[in-house]
Parts: sequence; C-alpha cells; structure tokens
Amino acid sequence: MGCMHAFVWGETHPEFADALMPLACEPTAIVGRNRLWRTMLKDAIRADPAWQGGEYDAQPVQGLRVAVDLLVLAGGAPMPLQRDLATPEAVDTYAKTQIERRLPSLDANDLWFQVNASTGYDPSADLEKITAPVTWINSADDFINPPELGLSEQFAPRIAKGRYRLIPNSVEGRGHGTHTWARFWKDDLVELLARSELAAR
Repeated sequence: MGCMHAFVWGETHPEFADALMPLACEPTAIVGRNRLWRTMLKDAIRADPAWQGGEYDAQPVQGLRVAVDLLVLAGGAPMPLQRDLATPEAVDTYAKTQIERRLPSLDANDLWFQVNASTGYDPSADLEKITAPVTWINSADDFINPPELGLSEQFAPRIAKGRYRLIPNSVEGRGHGTHTWARFWKDDLVELLARSELAAR
C-alpha cells in the first residue's frame, strides 16, 4: 500500500487495518513544487507532436525524455549525487545512462495517468478519523516531500496513535527512494507491529 493510500484508507475505513506505515509522503494536497514538477512532466508529454492526443503508434520520445529528466531530479538525493557525480564527465554519462535505461520501459499515456492520479489527493481534513497505530516516516533528502516545509510536524499531532520520524540526510540516502530500503526503517516496523499487537489485545 502506497504512502498516500495509507492515509486515505486509514481515515476512510478506520477498521480496515491493524497498523499503517506510510513512507515518503504528506497527508495534504499536492501543491507547490511537488505539483509543479508533475505538471511540467505531463505538459512535456502532451506538448510532443508525436503524442497525437494519446493515439500514438510510436512513443512520443521527446516528451518522454523530458519526463525522465524530471523523474531523475525529483527522485535523486543531493549528497550521494554530489559524491558519485564529482566531475562534469560523470554527470554527462549519468544523464545519458538514465535516458537509455529508463526510456525503453515507459509508455507515455501510462506515465501521464500515473502522475496525474494524485491530482485530487488531500486527506488532511479527516486525519483524526485514523484509529490504527501509525508509524509515518519521511526522509530529509526527499525532493518531493521537503522537510523544511514543516508539513509533517503540522499534521502528525492530529493522528491519535501516530508517530512520525524523519530519516536524516546522509550519503547513504536515496532521496524519495529512501523508503524502498528497509534498513532505514526496519526497526520502526518492528516497533509498529509490537504496538499494533498490544492495541489488538
């Protein structure tokens, strides 16, 4: 279950889950920079003449190249990128490699709808309805959910059985993808399962 789905399900069906562990999101509308890069990505796809209103025979490659560039930036982490791409040549090679690796697996319409799917997302009004134990974790190196906005600290107190933790920035981080590496949060999961077991007794 995705992070945003966890908040939506938690408040829409409070009895559905014994525990919730949202990773890498905020329980509020997609606005600001987060919506901006998504809008740019969608516009790039549809502005490519090869898109043909979505009825293309071949992928609109120019639009998808821009989309890949935005995905790389939005998903990247500054500290490991600074370490690993320490020369202009390394940066150029990495950018080219990302296009070559990602482009063949993308479908323009699929990607457009994936990015557009969160347009109406905003569970912020009903967070108090969440009754399950919650461990919510974001990472400090996440371009998509930047901690300096203070959103997590604003919303976390409204979740009755919620605990929030921010993974510190480090060269080991993976930006928005930090949440896919269990070593960053496995201890939190163990603690959450123990809490949910106690709550069920």
